[in-house]
Amino acid sequence: MNTSEHRESAHPRARGTERSSARRAELITIGRRLFADTSYDALSMDDIARQAHVAKGLIYYYFQSKRGYYLAIVEDSVADLVTFAGSGRDLPAVERVHRTVDGYLRYAEHNQAAYRTIVSGGVGFDAEVHAIRDGVREAIVATIAEGAYGRAAIAPVARMGLLSWVCGVEGATLDWIDRPELSRDAMRELLVKTLGGALRAVEELDPAYPAPAAARRDG
Repeated sequence: MNTSEHRESAHPRARGTERSSARRAELITIGRRLFADTSYDALSMDDIARQAHVAKGLIYYYFQSKRGYYLAIVEDSVADLVTFAGSGRDLPAVERVHRTVDGYLRYAEHNQAAYRTIVSGGVGFDAEVHAIRDGVREAIVATIAEGAYGRAAIAPVARMGLLSWVCGVEGATLDWIDRPELSRDAMRELLVKTLGGALRAVEELDPAYPAPAAARRDG
């Protein structure tokens, strides 16, 4: 047995795992395109397999069910949003906030069906979808807190003030993708302005968390 054959025979499981991971990732990428603007109920497994040009059994093999497939797609899509929100730490605070809000709006705009599912919590009470939504909320709160206060761990009043803003952003964004009467730039500026109000309210209730200069009316 030559050296290359020995290497191949020594790591068959690793090669299989890599191929399996790549195939799974490919199916998720396909699914993200299919579900970008199409609701969960509007696509059957037969529809998905036909449009993805794969055997239906392959999707069941990797994801066990249609719901498992959809949750994997949503989690992968949201991971991009959370990663984006947490990046740009070297940017000035104001620029980072604008970038985070703009990225959030872009995600909602280009993944409307998934965004509606996440924010509404799925059909009825779906604990897994709620967990995804809560993770996004906490990531956005942490990003804003780091920009405003220099740390993600903040007191209850500050956290609740920022969380209230995030929940308001969710509702406003849902309405915006349904009725896009404002440009994304105008929507972003409006949400950033309302964040300034939330930061000033936090300072009034807890002076240990002063609003950044950019959030002050006289700033």
